[in-house]
Amino acid sequence: MNEEYDVIVLGTGLTECILSGIMSVNGKKVLHMDRNSYYGGESASITPLEDLYKRFNIPGSPPESMGRGRDWNVDLVPKFLMANGQLVKMLLFTEVTRYLDFKVIEGSFVYKGGKIYKVPSTEAEALASSLMGMFEKRRFKKLLSYVANFDENDSKTLEGIDPKKTTMRDVYKKFDLGQDVIDFTGHALALYRTDEYLDQPCLETINRIKLYSESLARYGKSPYLYPLYGLGELPQGFARLSAIYGGTYMLNKPIEELVMENGKIVGVKSEGEVARCKQLICDPSYVPDHVTKVGQVIRVICILSHPIRNTNDANSCQIIIPQNQVNRKSDIYVCMISYAHNVAAQGKYIAIVSTTVETNDPEKEIKPALELLEPIEQKFVSISDMYAPTDMGTESQMFISRTYDPTTHFETTCNDIKDIYKRMMGSEFDFEEMKRKKSDIFGEDQ
Repeated sequence: MNEEYDVIVLGTGLTECILSGIMSVNGKKVLHMDRNSYYGGESASITPLEDLYKRFNIPGSPPESMGRGRDWNVDLVPKFLMANGQLVKMLLFTEVTRYLDFKVIEGSFVYKGGKIYKVPSTEAEALASSLMGMFEKRRFKKLLSYVANFDENDSKTLEGIDPKKTTMRDVYKKFDLGQDVIDFTGHALALYRTDEYLDQPCLETINRIKLYSESLARYGKSPYLYPLYGLGELPQGFARLSAIYGGTYMLNKPIEELVMENGKIVGVKSEGEVARCKQLICDPSYVPDHVTKVGQVIRVICILSHPIRNTNDANSCQIIIPQNQVNRKSDIYVCMISYAHNVAAQGKYIAIVSTTVETNDPEKEIKPALELLEPIEQKFVSISDMYAPTDMGTESQMFISRTYDPTTHFETTCNDIKDIYKRMMGSEFDFEEMKRKKSDIFGEDQ
């Protein structure tokens, strides 16, 4: 351990493991340590089920009805992958896909007036959907075909809209869409958590709807994928990638001190030894003095013995409860997976509810979501602080990731990864360049 490294990474959350893999592929000498005995940090999958009970201080052991404890892999942070999103691209370019198997999530649903409706995934579904009236459907279809043809560099496709100036509110007006359709487009397709986007330039929203449609087009049922055996497989896949390129991994390493000289990181002390480095990547838990609290997330893991009502008995789905429908500022999300993904015992389902905390009684805030899941066999409630770095690393060369937010996909996490990469390397993250660097080492035929 008394060695010199280019980069030391602390924590094996997904953000840290992807950056560690990318840095190793870029030829950097990487040492990756975690104080825990397992991979994944905040974004771990917990197995066996007994460990989940212990983690949440639930007395006794799981009842027999829960089946074998080791059949369970329960994610602490629920997220799906957008089929055409940035994380899937990172997985494909780094070939980490060779270690993982994915299943398509069976459907996405949206909450309206106390009921849930399937988010239409085809034109036929859109026309048959009871989410909108007949005329709304036509107008909504016009918006979708506008988005599909949209190209910000081709003025013919813009139809008088200036992507960098026109607000999304004005785009909705142009297509004469009603409040319900706006809710469902902004929150179930563009996946915004609040309504602040309405008064911002429409480019970002149009690109988000495009991402949803393109992701959906790949597999048909929904735009989301999920890895068999749980999300904990993702950081481990990138950890393997890092190891192939000479990265060193150490779990169970207590971090005693970050060694600084003239305000710059020069090493990390663990068990009396110092490993020296030029740059450091870590999650907020390793540097409490360099981060600030930006909010809280409540997540409730619910074990069920039945699929969720009105989802057509889907063995996996997502439900979005737009904030407008429940008088909130931010949406409530439900991610549901099951024994079909090797994360639960036969016949069992795991539904995880999450949202941004807005009041002093967070459990009351998520009541509308829990009511959709009744009866619930066992609940595990966590309220976590969300942190963002106060130190951008320019001087200190310490690069700190952001806490995982309540969104149900990895797009925001990937934005954080690209942002850290740019601050560390001084250039934008380029998928193609990474692919080239891999083929230099492995040859083209791999």
